[in-house]
Amino acid sequence: MKISEIYKFLDNLSPFELQESWDNSGLLLGDFNQDVQKIYLSIDVDEALIDSMDENTLLITHHPIIFGGLKQLEFSKYPANLIQKMIQKNISNISMHTNFDQTHLNEYVATEVLGYQISHKDGFVAYLDVDEDFDTFATKVASAFSLPHAKCVKSSQRVNRVALVTGSGCSLIKSIDADCFLTGDVKYHDAMEAKSINLSLIDIGHFESEHFFAEILLKHLKNLGLEAIISSSKNPFTYI
Repeated sequence: MKISEIYKFLDNLSPFELQESWDNSGLLLGDFNQDVQKIYLSIDVDEALIDSMDENTLLITHHPIIFGGLKQLEFSKYPANLIQKMIQKNISNISMHTNFDQTHLNEYVATEVLGYQISHKDGFVAYLDVDEDFDTFATKVASAFSLPHAKCVKSSQRVNRVALVTGSGCSLIKSIDADCFLTGDVKYHDAMEAKSINLSLIDIGHFESEHFFAEILLKHLKNLGLEAIISSSKNPFTYI
């Protein structure tokens, strides 16, 4: 099947036009006219994954390997070192990032991972009605994402309305209409800001909250009749 046909299928599933202006989803490497028989799915691109892949295949990732503008391709540095290997093996790459967050990822995490129904959606933000003790809820969240601990900002003893953004969503703190916010990549100053407006925070991790991407997409790709392989994506962080 040609990449153009696969791209059209993906665009119908999760329109690329929904991506944020700063994002770089779409066909990042390859040729729309190329025929592929095998697809790999992964949250990211790394060297081990490229080495394990067959030649003349398509890699669909969540995070774009080319994110900002590239001014040079120095093959000893990231991401040029990975792009060089991909070109040598004729591996094409399509990224489904912020468009997939809006159409599939946040909803899946809310309902299938955390087990709550979405009461309201506002772009990237999924709202959940919880009404639980904060400590009990935080422990449940940490367990759902297989986190070694719950890293929290505790602004109240009870959680009623929860906002969820997978990946990195702290730039949205000022617009959150809830008493608890679940997202990843929470920094010190994000925590200070949340505490100042009485918003509880639970850091659900970037990788931990988004690695479901391949699992979700695989269910849809089966309709194409192509072989799709989920890569064993690894978190770049190690907890000791």
